[in-house]
Amino acid sequence: MLASVLKRSSGALFNRVRHFSTTRTHGGLKDQDRIFTNLYGDKDAFLKGAVKRGDWYRTKDIILNGQDWIIDEIKASGLRGRGGAGFPSGLKYSFMPKVSDGRPSYLVINSDESEPGTCKDREILRHDPHKLLEGALLVGFSMRAKAAYIYIRGEFWEETLVLQKAVDEAYAAGYIGKNACGSGYDFDIYLHNGAGAYICGEESALIQSLEGKSGKPRMKPPFPANAGLYGCPTTVTNVETVAVVPTIMRRGPSWFASFGRKNNAGTKLFCISGHVNNPTTVEEEMSIPLKELIERHAGGIRGGWDNLLGIIPGGSSVPILPKKICDYVLMDFDALREERSGLGTAAVIVLDKSTDVIDAILRLAKFYKHESCGQCTPCREGTGWLVDILTRMKLGNADYAEIDMLEELTYQIEGHTICALGDAAAWPVQGLIRHFREEIENRIDQYHQKHPSIRSARSHPPHLQH
Repeated sequence: MLASVLKRSSGALFNRVRHFSTTRTHGGLKDQDRIFTNLYGDKDAFLKGAVKRGDWYRTKDIILNGQDWIIDEIKASGLRGRGGAGFPSGLKYSFMPKVSDGRPSYLVINSDESEPGTCKDREILRHDPHKLLEGALLVGFSMRAKAAYIYIRGEFWEETLVLQKAVDEAYAAGYIGKNACGSGYDFDIYLHNGAGAYICGEESALIQSLEGKSGKPRMKPPFPANAGLYGCPTTVTNVETVAVVPTIMRRGPSWFASFGRKNNAGTKLFCISGHVNNPTTVEEEMSIPLKELIERHAGGIRGGWDNLLGIIPGGSSVPILPKKICDYVLMDFDALREERSGLGTAAVIVLDKSTDVIDAILRLAKFYKHESCGQCTPCREGTGWLVDILTRMKLGNADYAEIDMLEELTYQIEGHTICALGDAAAWPVQGLIRHFREEIENRIDQYHQKHPSIRSARSHPPHLQH
């Protein structure tokens, strides 16, 4: 998810508001610029309907331009990964070896969409599966891959059936398989269902699971591009990231790059849930103001914008933002990083003032404790400690000093684990303390007013049960 957490100067807030107001605004994507034209399933999802919408149009001609041309077009478009990390996609794909050492190369597409609040990739699988399959062919060809494996979340049974039917159609039409699209290139696509573990969304744990092993992250190096699936060069990438590639190839990288701010190019699927009037998944331009995104597409906050408490802007693993930041922040990688949060999967979770924010973050902490694979001590032990402390803080049964202790605990977890699950567990708690510390302190004061004997009796924090 986030590569780092940046601190901001005291005057940065005013400067950003002024900067945002004097540059061109983003948002209001027109229908003719939408990539996912069957997002809501109101048209035929299968081959006949997909061809009418422009899928598989002159795919052979795109392939005949060559692998390096496709990579260069993706780089020029400014496409960054849509699965959370936001790494430049063209650069990532270029890491794959151009000359084989005898081992085949593989493309692995991560559809293990298990991040709480995220519900975008499943819409592609259900309603626009041929966009994903064509994208898999083009991306796989660009990195000289022999085959693509689409790893699907185990609970996505309906989506698996739809995608398998689309795969069968593509094989029957000659779009994939031997001599794909008449290009002379052989390329196969296989589906694989996971068993429901969140950790398998991490690329190396996903590879482990594909190989029939326990889904636990691997140490790096070696990186998948050198030794991934079955010990062969592999790139793991997100469903949405792959699915937009055919449209970029046809409409040109400059078209895609015309949306969003610099280094935040393109359109994006945003998932809006929580205390809004109309929860939805919508395709919009990158860098759209968060407030506009919610009011334009989700019917606004339940009870009006002034009833907003805070928003988790990128799925459960990024820090929450309070209303004062939500008033102006833009929905892109860089703007949210400046606010010490992140775009993540662009899963917007809205909390109104009826929410117990401590309990909300506790619920996320319980999720990460449950989903930890247990390999790394900071994550295995630390997630349990987070739950223990937050459980008491929800009641107010804590001391002020424990707030700082809790924050320090998150920094001992963050960056000290094999994969990013430790970071994902730590960041929501950091956001809570950063923006809602007063709420925690008030809860503690209220508890001790009702139980005055506890404060005088406690000389040190209670023993943590874990």
